Amino acid sequence: MASTVFIAKESHPEESRVAASVDSVKKMISLGLEVVVQKGAGAGSQISDEAFAEAGAKLATATGAKSADVILKVRRPTDSETKSYKKGATVIAIMDPYGNEKALGAIAKAGLSSFAMELMPRITRAQVMDVLSSQANLAGYQAVIDATHEFDRALPMMMTAAGTVPAAKVFVMGAGVAGLQAIATARRLGAVVSATDVRPAAKEQVASLGAKFIAVEDEEFKAAETAGGYAKEMSKEYQAKQAELVADHIAKQDIVITTALIPGRPAPKLVSKAMLKSMKPGSLCVDLAVERGGNVEGAKAGEIAEVEGVRIIGYNNVPGRIAASASQLYAKNLLSFLETLIDKEEKTLAIDMEDELVKATLLTQGGKIVHPGFGGASDAKGDA
Repeated sequence: MASTVFIAKESHPEESRVAASVDSVKKMISLGLEVVVQKGAGAGSQISDEAFAEAGAKLATATGAKSADVILKVRRPTDSETKSYKKGATVIAIMDPYGNEKALGAIAKAGLSSFAMELMPRITRAQVMDVLSSQANLAGYQAVIDATHEFDRALPMMMTAAGTVPAAKVFVMGAGVAGLQAIATARRLGAVVSATDVRPAAKEQVASLGAKFIAVEDEEFKAAETAGGYAKEMSKEYQAKQAELVADHIAKQDIVITTALIPGRPAPKLVSKAMLKSMKPGSLCVDLAVERGGNVEGAKAGEIAEVEGVRIIGYNNVPGRIAASASQLYAKNLLSFLETLIDKEEKTLAIDMEDELVKATLLTQGGKIVHPGFGGASDAKGDA
């Protein structure tokens, strides 16, 4: 009998994304799976129930999850949601496992197998499943759009008979996926863009987008990357020199966008109150790490805070602010992973425990937390 996939409506009040698209539903059905979509699941992403039904999905209330073999979600299920799933079901979502061992314990106790999409290894085979990249890309774009909305001046240089308006100066801190997209977007809008990163390889990427790279480029910096492409811990002396350079640069900027996140740890503080005080009146910061404590001193999650005369945009769930696009990409990430878990002949779920993707992302199975990174939580109990 074919496996049933349930697309859940997100219960989090700030979550407008959905774990499927019309195209992903059609593809799952073509694989022989039965697809059930919770009514209203796609409303926040401009996908109607009728559109899902026309794609071949069945519509149901939340109780439809009770008979599902696979539940696809954006966020980790709450305790009440977990209790509504049948024992042995598989949940695939952005599980946010770091620091949430209690919630993982509840999922394990419910007898569910769960996969964390954000733990997907960054290997060639899994590129199409990389939710961190797909969502960060959109976050970097939206950060610039949000900054432009709040900024009371034009971004590009404007030459008129009445005079010339200079281009806005945008500084992006962190040249990962989100940072690079922020650079590209700000450049397309005509801003003068600069960026910094602790990885030497980032210099070429930043320059390729037409932005200026800001860093103390001494011998230590040139050797500051491991064979795997990650940044090494820098000396206190180097950190002090870099901080001085960045502080001097920030004072001349109109908009600062910060993107630095460290898995499993609070976001590093990059911009101090003293740096904010040095900025011009009307300047802005956009803190994309605000949900993890923030890169900017004084940033507040879910708010636009004002510190030393500088507004700090700290919106939660930035990809969800452009939910239609975010859901489209996330649905493709999920579908690509789900395909690797399906027996194409039997049309049923068949998880290969030796698959490197499974090893990297499987959190709970058989009543236990099985991921080595969270093994100490295997006896955890409680609500999400």
